[in-house]
Amino acid sequence: MAPEGMVAVAYLLGSIPFAWLLVKLAGRGDVRRVGSGNVGATNALRAAGWRVALPIALLDIGKGVAAVLLMRLATANPAWAAAAALAAVAGHCFPVWLAFSGGKGVATAAGAFATLAWLPIVAALAIWLAVLALGRIVSLASVIAAALFPVAFFFFVRPSPAVEACAALAAAVIIWRHRRNLARLARGEEPRLWGKR
Repeated sequence: MAPEGMVAVAYLLGSIPFAWLLVKLAGRGDVRRVGSGNVGATNALRAAGWRVALPIALLDIGKGVAAVLLMRLATANPAWAAAAALAAVAGHCFPVWLAFSGGKGVATAAGAFATLAWLPIVAALAIWLAVLALGRIVSLASVIAAALFPVAFFFFVRPSPAVEACAALAAAVIIWRHRRNLARLARGEEPRLWGKR
């Protein structure tokens, strides 16, 4: 298949709503009716517990990995691999199956871009863990890690402008998908993952 077609495949892979499917299969209803309404692992944790949320997180990571690996079967051009990574993130955030309203894209982006270059993702993960440990707010950790990821990607990888643009666009999509969380943070209403507010 041509690289252009593989971008479409990457989007469709990314759009598989594992949180919606697994929470429903667990008999916990529609994950969109719980907590933040987000179709992702963090909200699935609220809806169905860690035994359901952990596989969802791994599957969301895996679909990002698969999107990039499939593109590499079509071409060795890293710009196309980065485009597939971005398409997978877009698919997760705007899935055709759920009226283009999906998750935040963090896990899928981690899998996709780690397949391109693992060191920037390790740096972003370290930032995410540090912010989460300090503030206990997943959304805040995700936004800060997403904002700093393109910077880490640039300094560790020195990618072409096209590849860096895909990394920056993926980060922008993730941050935009967190806009309601940021509004709640500004009001002091964003829930913490554990412990008291």
